[in-house]
Amino acid sequence: MTYHLIGQAAMVVHFLFLAFMAVGGFLAWRWPRLIWAHLAVAAWGVLSVITGMECPLTVVEDWGRRNAGEQGLPPSGFIDHYIEGVVYPEEHTNLARLAVAALVIVSWAGFLRLRARAGSPPRITRE
Repeated sequence: MTYHLIGQAAMVVHFLFLAFMAVGGFLAWRWPRLIWAHLAVAAWGVLSVITGMECPLTVVEDWGRRNAGEQGLPPSGFIDHYIEGVVYPEEHTNLARLAVAALVIVSWAGFLRLRARAGSPPRITRE
């Protein structure tokens, strides 16, 4: 039972991690200190895509599932098992990656714009 919970918890954290990767920059508009965490998460995303490095959360989930007597994740990993072919067709993987990259870039641009505006003097308007 404990191994099952470990596997399930790793899966949930992994989904949250991916969601934060996509929209964390927008959350930083409200909570600016989150931008540093989002920068780290985005860097990990780029690194894992470029190098094919396996995510530690995938390893933990697979370990928990196997030790619970369940079928482990396929060698292709978490995203291939839960996301590709489920959320979007497999042949659109690069498009999905570009969409997430675009979200990150737009969120960072908005963050920088908001930070610049916060540092500028207030505008005087005529009534």
